Amino acid sequence: HRSHHIGWLRAAVLGANDGVISTSSLIVGVSAAHATHESIMISAVAGLVAGAMSMAAGEYVSVSSQSDIEKADLETERNAIENNLSFEREELAHIYVERGLDPLLAKQVAFQLMEHDALGAHARDELGISLTAIARPVQAALTSAVTFSVGAAVPLLIAIVTPEAHIIPIEVGASLLFLAVLGASAAKIGGASIFRGATRVSFWGALAMLLTMGIGVLFGTIV
Repeated sequence: HRSHHIGWLRAAVLGANDGVISTSSLIVGVSAAHATHESIMISAVAGLVAGAMSMAAGEYVSVSSQSDIEKADLETERNAIENNLSFEREELAHIYVERGLDPLLAKQVAFQLMEHDALGAHARDELGISLTAIARPVQAALTSAVTFSVGAAVPLLIAIVTPEAHIIPIEVGASLLFLAVLGASAAKIGGASIFRGATRVSFWGALAMLLTMGIGVLFGTIV
């Protein structure tokens, strides 16, 4: 099923999109302020490093918070099972009745599942937590940092090989093309409309670059 891809797909697309949009916007904004090619490169590299670390820190904190909540809920459920097993069986059976099982069958299912793995059954069916897909903060942080860096490397490489006089139009065009390909690929993997996926990513990328270019022009004129 395509929904099986949603976890890694979301992380990869989010990281790469952020990398392309933030770095290309930074390059366009600094270029619009009439900065030298050297200053543009320094800004782009600094943006890549800062962005990758920001993504990693944000994902680590976010997923760590999720992991803490999951662990606390599992510990609460573990104590409840140890101290009031019969109530927990009835509670699990009631969940299955609400899902459409006959009351007698629901009690049998709850009993057998709890005999096999009581905590796992309650984690999955009561708390909505899969013990095999528990939150992993370090993995999430590394994934976000890597995908952001890969995305940010594209506009950075474009800026390196592009003459200073033509950097804005080439950077904008190439970055939007890459964003469109990225959005279309994610949509195809997810089974959604390729045109819609490419369009929405390109739209937000274009808007970000337009706004930062406006800021660059404004500060370049004033300063």
